[in-house]
Amino acid sequence: MTPVRLIARPLLATTFFFGATNALKNSEAIAAKAAKVTDRVVPLAQRVAPGAPVPTNPQTLVRLNAGIQLAAAAALALGKAPRLSSTVLAASLVPTTIAGHPFWEETEPAAKNQQRLQFFKNAGVLGGLLLAGVDTEGKPGVAWRARNAATTARKDARRLAKDVRREAKLAKAQIS
Repeated sequence: MTPVRLIARPLLATTFFFGATNALKNSEAIAAKAAKVTDRVVPLAQRVAPGAPVPTNPQTLVRLNAGIQLAAAAALALGKAPRLSSTVLAASLVPTTIAGHPFWEETEPAAKNQQRLQFFKNAGVLGGLLLAGVDTEGKPGVAWRARNAATTARKDARRLAKDVRREAKLAKAQIS
């Protein structure tokens, strides 16, 4: 692991450690804010996965989200499955940000500005998580390997076809 990754991953995870522990401590108050989002997301989740046990209580969902964030942040900070953990954190950050920083609903200019600032800070963190999610640590990913193998196979097939045509011409010339 490069020194940059060694430093950047734990720094990126600190936001989630702080936010998730705060959510666990204040889950009742946060659940009231989260209800606007959970009331829309829960029916969608129940339609997508009809047999899955989807919690409907906003406080339970806040705690569940906090637990997921803590686990994924720990994995990211330790460098264990960093692509998966950063993707999980990115997915959990979207509803958290929408529920926690709805600047579009604020009427007071100072509060609106503060919520907007937090919203866009989270958007910046989301960008970092997306970058971490696609970081292959300098090693080629599966998609690149597949494209490279296809390109190599095409080149080999062209070369083989050319060699076969040349050998056929030589064989025809020897027979004549």
